[in-house]
Amino acid sequence: MKFICLTLLLVSGITDSRSEQYTVVGPADPVFAVAGEEVILPCSVKPSISVVDMRVEWFRLDLKDSPLVHLYDDHEDRNTDQIQSYRGRTKLIHEELQRGNASLKLSTVRVSDEGRYKCFIQSKSWSDDATIDVRVEAVGRPPVITVDGFDRSGGLHLLCESEGWNPEPDLEWLDSEGVSLSSETTETHRNTEGFSLKHTITVYHSDDKIHCRVKLKHHMLETLINTTNNMFISWRTSVILISVFVVLVVIAGILIAVFVHKKRALDQLQDEHRTLQNEKRTLQDEHRKIQHERDKLLQSQKIIFPKAVAHLRTHTVKVTLDADTAHRRLIVSHDGKQVKYGNTLNAVDEGKHRFDYYLGVLGKDGFSSGSFYFEVQVKDQTEWDLGVTRESSKRSGISLSPDVGYWTVGWLNKSYWARDSTYVSLSLRVKPQRVGVFVDYDQGLVFFYEMESMFHIYTYTDQSFKKRLYPYVGLGYQSNENSTPLIICDD
Repeated sequence: MKFICLTLLLVSGITDSRSEQYTVVGPADPVFAVAGEEVILPCSVKPSISVVDMRVEWFRLDLKDSPLVHLYDDHEDRNTDQIQSYRGRTKLIHEELQRGNASLKLSTVRVSDEGRYKCFIQSKSWSDDATIDVRVEAVGRPPVITVDGFDRSGGLHLLCESEGWNPEPDLEWLDSEGVSLSSETTETHRNTEGFSLKHTITVYHSDDKIHCRVKLKHHMLETLINTTNNMFISWRTSVILISVFVVLVVIAGILIAVFVHKKRALDQLQDEHRTLQNEKRTLQDEHRKIQHERDKLLQSQKIIFPKAVAHLRTHTVKVTLDADTAHRRLIVSHDGKQVKYGNTLNAVDEGKHRFDYYLGVLGKDGFSSGSFYFEVQVKDQTEWDLGVTRESSKRSGISLSPDVGYWTVGWLNKSYWARDSTYVSLSLRVKPQRVGVFVDYDQGLVFFYEMESMFHIYTYTDQSFKKRLYPYVGLGYQSNENSTPLIICDD
């Protein structure tokens, strides 16, 4: 009888142990994150049993001694020994633990977060783990071109610098015809903020535009410098000024010697005075030329841009906002021409066609070919997004980027951004009041313009739309304390 009881206990123990066996599963491919945003590192158990009563540990495998990223044990988070740089940025979704989901939410992603992570889950009688490879993408600062001097043959030394990229981007010089130019010296450094680059080149031609372009996958930032005659003239002007300084030193020496050779010194002073007068007239002539070139450039801008605006407006379409797609906190006017933020949720359904995170709304009509254009007044609004999106793009838990079918620009956290796969900071000389959106569907182009001050904001190039596009208008995400409406301009 004792033998039978012992046998039953052993069988029961083996059965219970097997019932607790599970496999920890992570993604087979690397997880790509964007610097400054948040990312979910997937980890779950199969079969989908509750891990509420288990120990969940997240480590960095590529750092010494596998430092702790996040620890859940005995039904609560225990992050006393957590890496300092992760403090306040990690979170397990406790409601998901009941369904076997131990994924880690990492906010405000940094370049230093890139690496290999381990998700380790342990029960009383079993344990398993999975490895997740995290890659971080960061779009750096716009390149800056500076003049680094001249050589003896009259060549202009140019230096292009940019920093804050990850992974390492490509930097190239281009002339006005788009032909690539070879860099003479290159420097690349990496720190916790990403890669920084310095490239130099020497230019021997005037009246030419030289571009410095930094590229990373789908992202590109570019700046240019116009190496006109004026720039080479400025070099000669510097030589003249140095000559004048030397002459003044000589004059001072002559004045000291006047006590010995009074008459000869007086003659020399008169000659130097005539030279200085000639130098002064030369400088005045150069200054007038520079002023004339600047005035011509400003005048050409005043002529060209209004003609471009007139062409854009020949493609104007009537846009009416579709209230059925609007976030429940938005209020769309009866005529569909205005949208503003409301402090409470509207008593409407939470349909799958409605935005639930971004405060967005779509236009009723879409376009799948040709070109179309519309304008939106953003004056006095402190947070907004404008652009176009695919008909099939998700509207729940999304990021406004071409990767998920959104092409937009916006004003967020007191900065202007183009929302490509990552944020691209825009340096605008004036605050936009009325923004025009022009789409060339067949060429894969989306242009944004400030219509009152008449300047270009940003352009998406080489895009593949594939499906019908709809106008998108948004007031940021989650909340917006500014009640000023965004207005569709049909005039």
